[in-house]
Amino acid sequence: MIDVLVTGAAGKMGALCASTIAAQDDMRLVALVDPRKGDGGEVPWFGDVPSALALTSPAVALEFSVPGAVYENSAALLEAGVPTVVGATGLSDDQVAELSVRADASGAALVIVPNFALGAVLLMKFCSEAARHYRHAEIVETHEKGKLDAPSGTSLRTARLMAEAPGSALAAPPGADQDSRGLVVDGRVTVHSLRLSGAVAHQEVVFGGEDELLTIRHDSLSRRSFMPGVLLALRRVRDLRGTVVGLEHLLDGPTVTPERHRREETT
Repeated sequence: MIDVLVTGAAGKMGALCASTIAAQDDMRLVALVDPRKGDGGEVPWFGDVPSALALTSPAVALEFSVPGAVYENSAALLEAGVPTVVGATGLSDDQVAELSVRADASGAALVIVPNFALGAVLLMKFCSEAARHYRHAEIVETHEKGKLDAPSGTSLRTARLMAEAPGSALAAPPGADQDSRGLVVDGRVTVHSLRLSGAVAHQEVVFGGEDELLTIRHDSLSRRSFMPGVLLALRRVRDLRGTVVGLEHLLDGPTVTPERHRREETT
């Protein structure tokens, strides 16, 4: 049985993750953390991570708080020796480096996942391959209007994987100095962020070639699309060492869908 602590438990993603974890026959929720008090039923609720760690002993943690709290929460969990999966965005490169040092010192693995959807991970892989054959590419990412960060962690990682892909042919985008042209990532990929009512998580990458366009797109139609990836990361994190960024590094192991480990409901 894997004892799990979930931060950001009052948020939309945190609440869905908590209910999904509670339905698994190999997992048990031992702590829910969020300064916004929610209904955890029989699971104890805490306003912050130190309070939760003082009274519970989670085997793993899932960090889904707001961008302003993700670093502090993750640091506290790693210092306590709790293997941690970070789904929240907002970490700077320097903060990731600092958390990696903490993970190495404690021996607790840190897994940072910009996007838990399998399709989004495959999109990144396909775009990294396409970057070898095109000089220009742009990303349009769309999320719900309440998403606090822009651009999204997924689009930033996609752009960096494209720019850093072995043999990448991408060049600086034209008109990059114009304010309306979006954010240029790593000097080569422009990202445009949309925040709209009705959206969940959508990303379109457009490559421009000689008289052709290649479009690679992924759409998450509900937050449930992230749950298989969340469960996979939680089941694998205890067996890892150091810091892992990206769900793609966990896909070589057995993929377990929520249905395979869901408790039978009784009436």
